[in-house]
Amino acid sequence: MDVTPFFGHIIDGKEIESADGSRFVTVNPWTRESWAEVALGGALEADLAIAAARRAFDEGPWPRMGFGTRQELLHRLGDLMESHTDELAAADSRDMGKPLAQCRHDVARAALNFRFFADHAKMAVADTLPMDTGHHAYVRFEPAGVVGPIAPWNFALMLETWKVAPALAWGNTVVLKPAEDTPASAAILGRLAIEAGFPDGVLNVVHGYGPDSVGEALTTDPRVDRITFTGETGTGRIIAAAAAKNLTPVSLELGGKNANIVFADAELDNAVDWSIQSIFRNAGQICLSGSRLYVQRPIFDEFLARFVAKAEAMKIGDPLDPTTEFGPLATEEHFTKVKGYLDTVEAEGGRIATGDLGEGWVVRPTVLVDMPLDSTQVREEIFGPVVVVHPFDTEDEVVALANGTPYGLDAQLFTENLSRAHRVSARLDVGTVWVNCSFIRDLRAPFGGVGSSGIGREGGNFSREFFTEPKAVIMQVDSA
Repeated sequence: MDVTPFFGHIIDGKEIESADGSRFVTVNPWTRESWAEVALGGALEADLAIAAARRAFDEGPWPRMGFGTRQELLHRLGDLMESHTDELAAADSRDMGKPLAQCRHDVARAALNFRFFADHAKMAVADTLPMDTGHHAYVRFEPAGVVGPIAPWNFALMLETWKVAPALAWGNTVVLKPAEDTPASAAILGRLAIEAGFPDGVLNVVHGYGPDSVGEALTTDPRVDRITFTGETGTGRIIAAAAAKNLTPVSLELGGKNANIVFADAELDNAVDWSIQSIFRNAGQICLSGSRLYVQRPIFDEFLARFVAKAEAMKIGDPLDPTTEFGPLATEEHFTKVKGYLDTVEAEGGRIATGDLGEGWVVRPTVLVDMPLDSTQVREEIFGPVVVVHPFDTEDEVVALANGTPYGLDAQLFTENLSRAHRVSARLDVGTVWVNCSFIRDLRAPFGGVGSSGIGREGGNFSREFFTEPKAVIMQVDSA
């Protein structure tokens, strides 16, 4: 007899139901059927979790442990995650329709997040500032307190750990709100933290919605010292406004309408391969995706032909099949949104070179051409497997096109001219530039965007700056 899985809140070291017993279901986007039940929390569960995290920070051992002790626990959690790779990967795949092979990669990266930030915090060097007045100054990085990460659904486990890992490594306690569409892997993470021996209240997970629910309670509570959010730009503005009432610092990684620039001297096979991954990996549900593709005119026709052929060759199927490359969109609501952009292509003056609707919530890899620059498909973040391709002639022209958006998350460019690579990278108004590649990360580097793509940076020392309160200590060493 099949038993429906259940995922509860993780609060103060225990997995619990909501006080009123409320639950919701999480739906497999491929089958379009519910596969698990989840505790549905609200303001009460958020209050319990914040109170537990506050006690654990104010009275518990976690902030007072040596970096080495926290490092051991965080590495132990990373080990447990790797030993539960199948469970974690299947949870994310069932929750949002991502191909299983990509989810397994996400688990490996999530475990690395804990290991990296544990080691980084242990080995980080603070500033010492000798003074010429008989005094000496140095900097301490004290944990900020209770951190409220609010995670997205597109890289559920990986982006949850991107926020949770540095917060914990620097001695904070955490109340994590996973996306309501992808709750399972966060609950499993909370269970594994208990198994790893984390003190009660250090890592809490509360399931629920945003307005009038867990999200609103978390962003308006004065006991929360930091809020970090990844998601849609409009939601980020709401969170920033809520946090401002308590002067709570926020880190926001928001939407993108990113440019992918292919110069005529690019290595063509490499540019096509990376460009396919940039827009069609995870069915285009990536804030970093290269959704505006600019190809220099001498190679435009050849590039487009190769690009379309590779898009049409992608294997679409059940995300739990290890050979599947491309799955459905995460929810019916999101499918309807993306479909709306395709419905208006001709009316806006463009055409579909390839792509159409598939079974259920599938939108096949879609390539749009001849779209006017003021069309909604060019201006708005579609967050799906839809790329708009334009030719360009000059470097100045394409830089202006790339920067002609309120977003500024990232950009990609392909060229074999080293001087051009450096020159164009400097001119692009974005947080990250990839040259002859895409999605490659160094966890020490800053990650975030400009304009409507966010506020702040995380990664390496940038995470330390956000998740701590830097304190200057000035000592007199010579009283003469």
